Amino acid sequence: MTITNFGFVIDNRRCIGCHACTVACKTEHDDPIGVNKTWVKYIEKGEFPNTNRNFSVMRCNHCDDSPCTDVCPVTALWEREDGIVDFDPERCIGCKACMQGCPYDALYIDPETSTAAKCNYCSHRVDTGREPACVTVCPEDAIIAGDVENPDTEIAETISKQEVQARKPEKGTDPTLFYVNGDEGSTTPGTTAREDHYMWSDAPNRVETRGAAREEFDIRRAAESLADSDVDLGRSDEARSDGGCACGGRCGGECRCDDRVASDGGTAATSAAERADGPRSGGSDERESSRTERAYELLHEEARRVYDIGESHYTSWGWEVYSYTWTKSIAAGVFMLPALFTLAGLVEPNATTIGVASLVSLVFLGLTTLLLVLDLEQPTRFHWVLLRPNWNSWLVKGGYILTATGGFLTLVAGSWLLGVETLVTNPVTLGVGAVLAAATAVYTAFLFSQSKGRDLWQSPTMPLHMFTQAVVAGASVTGLLGLAGIAGFDAFVGLSRLTLAAGLVVHLLIIASEIFTPHQTEDAEEAAARITRGRFSRAFWIGGILVGIALPLVALAASASPAVVAVGGVLALAGLFAFEYCWITAPQTISLA
Repeated sequence: MTITNFGFVIDNRRCIGCHACTVACKTEHDDPIGVNKTWVKYIEKGEFPNTNRNFSVMRCNHCDDSPCTDVCPVTALWEREDGIVDFDPERCIGCKACMQGCPYDALYIDPETSTAAKCNYCSHRVDTGREPACVTVCPEDAIIAGDVENPDTEIAETISKQEVQARKPEKGTDPTLFYVNGDEGSTTPGTTAREDHYMWSDAPNRVETRGAAREEFDIRRAAESLADSDVDLGRSDEARSDGGCACGGRCGGECRCDDRVASDGGTAATSAAERADGPRSGGSDERESSRTERAYELLHEEARRVYDIGESHYTSWGWEVYSYTWTKSIAAGVFMLPALFTLAGLVEPNATTIGVASLVSLVFLGLTTLLLVLDLEQPTRFHWVLLRPNWNSWLVKGGYILTATGGFLTLVAGSWLLGVETLVTNPVTLGVGAVLAAATAVYTAFLFSQSKGRDLWQSPTMPLHMFTQAVVAGASVTGLLGLAGIAGFDAFVGLSRLTLAAGLVVHLLIIASEIFTPHQTEDAEEAAARITRGRFSRAFWIGGILVGIALPLVALAASASPAVVAVGGVLALAGLFAFEYCWITAPQTISLA
């Protein structure tokens, strides 16, 4: 069977950074000012006269295993049989899940249509036998398009004969956008600083960044990342034995570079780095240290990102999302705990208790649904999640879980109000309700795991953490209801106290495992660092840890009175909200492109 798989090769040996591809793309698709399907990033290195500029064309990678198509709930994105990842704005609901799923920041929200958009390989041109507009207009033939599976095509021949690079192959997306002579500063976002302003950066409509703050550039971290890669660092790791200039004489005349060999056999740049960061260990680590220092030298040439576009992903999931995870935890926990306590025989069956719990849960479930709809760029299309479902997306599965839970809670609350108490306290009813509540709490963890652009969200403990958060929220609210004197909930005060304390301890242990243990990727490590030591540290330590965990545990240990249990519950809920804010917002501040 013949397989067609369209892809791109960007030959950086030819690219002159003229932006013809960007202009052609915007013209072809009539894109508004401020957003781009294709753009060119400029990276400058060195000091005059030893400088160079590198260009990299950035766009959708048309992955063979595209995470954006999996997470899209309404199949607005799909993989065509020829490998093109296409997009239909008429189906998009603007949930922005695709922007979280894409590791390359290739999607954005169109300010005119309020739907997602991206490069679609000019599929309308390909269907009529033409090449994408960017390929046609490139004056240096630096963009090669075609079938990568056909060995007779120019793109397949280039890939087979040249050493090519792809962006973030470790994500397992199998991208079909390759670079000849790909520059590390362009393909790996963290290796160059990103300034607030740079050449031609101030577009009339800065919808991409929304004024998001940016972290300071850590050159040592970037050097270690570059040294760990397979990138050729430009010269041998061995020092020159003749004591000459390590640049090989390229600087000409009097040596102006920082690579002169020092008297101790190292380089002047290495010595400077050691003075800044302390001596390095020798022995078996000598070669690794040399490679790290060479990477430091390259980056210390002050590689600068001098032209780029505002990134699309900043705050794409904002206050509505971390508020929704909070209300969802309350909705799940406030019914799940009374049902489980009753099934376990810890309290006597009480129709009023279960009925009130179902009403409170229903209210917070309604708030959850409202927040989800408010977060959509096309809120009038929210019902398409149920009517036009993509069953690979956990947004769809979650939508059906929320719908089923809402219908069940309505049935229970209605039965209680009508006086059908035997149905309300029936063990089958309680068991089904507990399962639906647990599913409501946990499903978001699998949605986050589909967001491959957010490395910190890939934690394997996420399902357990979501369940634990529902336990903490449920125990907090049942404690408050017990203080309020609502019939039946006074019997829950002691159980709520023990359950809340246990839930907070487990919550703390999971936080420690997710944030303080070593991470598999530098993006996850950086996101965790921003939570604990960066712009989110105050909300995390004061709100999430002190207010949300430490103070409630002290209060619960000091007294078992309903008032103290209620106060502990209020503090725990406040801390849970602070943690959700940090956990959901911080990973979105990591640069993807």
